[in-house]
Amino acid sequence: MARELVYTGFITLDGSVDSPGGTAEGHPGGGWVFDTEFVPEAYSLKVEELEETTALLFGRRSYEAFSAVWPASADHAAYKVLPKFVASSTIGDDELVEGWGPTTILRSTEDVADLKRTDGGPIFIHGSAALARRLGEAGLVDRYHLLMFPYLLPGGKTIFGDRGADRRTLSLRESEAYANGVVKLVYDVRH
Repeated sequence: MARELVYTGFITLDGSVDSPGGTAEGHPGGGWVFDTEFVPEAYSLKVEELEETTALLFGRRSYEAFSAVWPASADHAAYKVLPKFVASSTIGDDELVEGWGPTTILRSTEDVADLKRTDGGPIFIHGSAALARRLGEAGLVDRYHLLMFPYLLPGGKTIFGDRGADRRTLSLRESEAYANGVVKLVYDVRH
């Protein structure tokens, strides 16, 4: 049986995943996660994911961003020893972070498909909008874990592809709305 590939992320009502942490990430309307009232239960999905994750997959830019913070983060300590995969045609072995668990570079979408055919549990993609879009369009994403925030961010990056991409059908596995306007949405992709 193939391993599940799960995309997890923060998203706006209009489907943008761009700059959730701040404008320095690129979009002038960034920072929408921190502009939202903090309600602890709205982030319970992230705790559940820590227990389910058996490996992490990143695109190059997200790997560089997360690897600069997560190795020293107490909140992400469980991820430290997990296998990591970086899907990139440009990153070199000398650019991988030491002491953050085993890391393998995948050079193509087919390499990701091969990884899914190995034994093991779910592989989670964090951030990595372009990678998630490419893998979704290739039919490789099995599940979406989304925390949808009550903002519209026109022109922001999306994980769902451009107009004209093939339609994909999703089945709602779980949902919950929180007092701060955040909505948890967990969808299985029907292949």
